Amino acid sequence: MKYATVKAFDIPGAWYRTLEEIWENGEDFSVGYGSEVTMTRKLNLSIRITNPESRPLVADKAPCDMKYINSYALQYLWAGVKEEGETYTYASRLREPVDQIQQVIERYAEEPQDRQLTMVIRQPQDIHKTLAGMKHEPPCLTVMDTELLDGKMHLTCYFRSWDAYAGLPANIAGIQVFNEALVGELNARAGTDYSTGELVFHSKNCHIYSRLYDLVEELIKPGEDSRRQRDK
Repeated sequence: MKYATVKAFDIPGAWYRTLEEIWENGEDFSVGYGSEVTMTRKLNLSIRITNPESRPLVADKAPCDMKYINSYALQYLWAGVKEEGETYTYASRLREPVDQIQQVIERYAEEPQDRQLTMVIRQPQDIHKTLAGMKHEPPCLTVMDTELLDGKMHLTCYFRSWDAYAGLPANIAGIQVFNEALVGELNARAGTDYSTGELVFHSKNCHIYSRLYDLVEELIKPGEDSRRQRDK
């Protein structure tokens, strides 16, 4: 299993660097079972984004826009409302049966030095392939760990599996919007002036699908050409 790290200033930079890292150093992996049975190129990857609040949150060539990001952050990360046919959203797991988001806000308002506030999305029943009579895929985002440090809310998140091209830019931008809402609620409750901090992500299977190889190669080619020129 190949492991790598990516460090970026902002979210668009993290997306481009992740695609480059997987494309250049990833290993071929045949998915034999899952939502899409196909060939991929993948890495066990860690990503650190030092200034995720920097705008724009979405690269101009990413397959999503801010309208989608705001809707995703509200519906799938914050509000907890499921659409018909959905067994869960990340938000529904964060809000029920225990409202973990509210608990985090209340605890930090009471004790800002607490380092034990981890929100968990994966549940024991996710090992089963059918829930509520429907085919079930376990959540890709499994853990959101929080740390309030030096006046900033830092998040560390784990994705068991992660589509680097289409899923990653929307997920990270949505989590930044989520973190801004979390900090806003905390400040309103505690009368504080906290801001969002770094975002750190880990995924054991951050991948590019084979059907997207040509698109990704074309997308990162300008960056490859620039590096070759610098290296001459």
